[in-house]
Amino acid sequence: MTRAQRPVLRWRRVLALPVALMLVVALALGMGDHRPAAALAGTAAAEAPARSVAGPTSGETGNTGNAGSFRLGTVRILGVPVITVASSAVGSGSDSGPEAAERARVIEGNLSQLYEPSNPCTPGERLGEALLDHLSVEGTKAACDPNHLGLQGPPQALRVVVLQEPGGGQRLAALVPGRTSPFPLLTVTEQDAAFNGLPADALAKQWRGLLERRLRSARGVFSEEQLDGRLRTALVSLAGLALLMALAVALWRFSQRSLPRLQRRVAERSGRFDRLLLQLTHTVSRLLTALVLLLGVAMGAVLLLAWPGQIPAAIDVLLQPVVVLMKALALAAVAVVARALVGLLLTQWASHLAVNPDHRARRRQRYLSLLRVLGRLVNLVCLLLFAIWTVLGIPVLRDLSSNAVLASGAVLGALALVFQGLLRDFVAGLVLLLDDRYAIGDVVEIGGRSGEVVDVGVLSTELRCADQRMVVVPNSHCEQVVNHTKLRSGAEVTVLLSRGLTDLAGAMALIAEELTAFGADPRWAPKLLEPPRLLGIDAMTEDDLQVKALLITEAGQQGPARRELLGRLVQRLEGWPQQQGKP
Repeated sequence: MTRAQRPVLRWRRVLALPVALMLVVALALGMGDHRPAAALAGTAAAEAPARSVAGPTSGETGNTGNAGSFRLGTVRILGVPVITVASSAVGSGSDSGPEAAERARVIEGNLSQLYEPSNPCTPGERLGEALLDHLSVEGTKAACDPNHLGLQGPPQALRVVVLQEPGGGQRLAALVPGRTSPFPLLTVTEQDAAFNGLPADALAKQWRGLLERRLRSARGVFSEEQLDGRLRTALVSLAGLALLMALAVALWRFSQRSLPRLQRRVAERSGRFDRLLLQLTHTVSRLLTALVLLLGVAMGAVLLLAWPGQIPAAIDVLLQPVVVLMKALALAAVAVVARALVGLLLTQWASHLAVNPDHRARRRQRYLSLLRVLGRLVNLVCLLLFAIWTVLGIPVLRDLSSNAVLASGAVLGALALVFQGLLRDFVAGLVLLLDDRYAIGDVVEIGGRSGEVVDVGVLSTELRCADQRMVVVPNSHCEQVVNHTKLRSGAEVTVLLSRGLTDLAGAMALIAEELTAFGADPRWAPKLLEPPRLLGIDAMTEDDLQVKALLITEAGQQGPARRELLGRLVQRLEGWPQQQGKP
């Protein structure tokens, strides 16, 4: 092992744990292109030599695109795009050559051999080599040397040259000390020349200079000085960020402890200064929370910057908070506009002139319920879109392969089976609202529970019982609903008369007279949709006769009307001679 390789291995040992965790997450998510390797023809011969040792590179995903009649592939060095190769988008078969994306992956593998140390052996093979080397078995050390191909070295020792192929094509190759033959990098194809608008030889010269400069710079990144300097800078930066995070957390805890005390002071004195101090402390607490999150993101970016070739990924991580904030603001604006549009449409629906006057109050009641629930649905949809948009914006997740997408679809299907009860409640809630079974303010009976509907959600309905208990009923359990206040209400008034009553006809006439007087009362007549009706004797027991009357009132007025009428009947029947009635 050369002296230049020692800091590389030391630096990799320091970051071995986070890198291993990243690899585990990547494998779990199914990253990479798992398509079977296609047979490359024509120009693939120039890119093939290093493919077996190159392995997957940073440009393995997300480097495809179309531009008219060309398919494009981006070639990256240390994660930064350097050139774009092209293939024909028209036609298929062996004559059309390899896909641009496939070419870009192979070329990246070739280029990485010139600057990035890579060990072809497994950990077990390296350990076995060390044991054999300890036993003085000759000829084993070079097999697992990170520079086993002899392609790495000082940056200025690298040269990129243009070679003429027998058929007249242009091939780029690398010359490094210690190798007698050039190391092939890529072949400039006719599609590359046509897409870039240059002759093949001019494009080859342009790419030669560009690749040589970028490869030399990449070799310098892996030099001992830069690796040590990057490691020291990363450790110092992480220590500083950790101290800032600790300070921010301490201030946040202090603000959280101060909030209850300030709230008590505001409740006791309600001074203007106390209220201002409370609002200021609450705002500072929120800002500190955001600062802690931003510092965590910055620490992740520093870890990425410590690893060579991760500058674009680190910049993406640093920009994520700003991008997420912009997405949140955009979807918040969409939610506001959508809620305003829903409110406009519901207002037009509620005030439609063709609605029967008797149903306008009901429409107004349904308008309030629909406005609340549809507003929640808009917020929920925007929240889901925000979550999906944010997840797809993560660099690691937006480059998932088709297999990973299918796997995530299977996971979503399994989750749908697990949470099918919630989905059933959600669909049932929409059906209940559209079917107008009840609305906020109605008095209903659901599954033996009676109460006033105080809230209708997308998953459940809240009832407030007469004793002020809150009952939450899943929407899927609201199959049978008794609505006491839809459009109109009614109540049966029962009066008990003794079976020994001598003048039954007189008692019935007295009750009928009181019902007529109640219907003519100016305080109650506007609340009655029909005059009270005497239904007559409804049942008979050993001691009593049950006489019933019917009240039909406006929605929700049946209770007060029933109690008022019962009170009047009690007073009217109190002076009944001999066997009086028992209301």
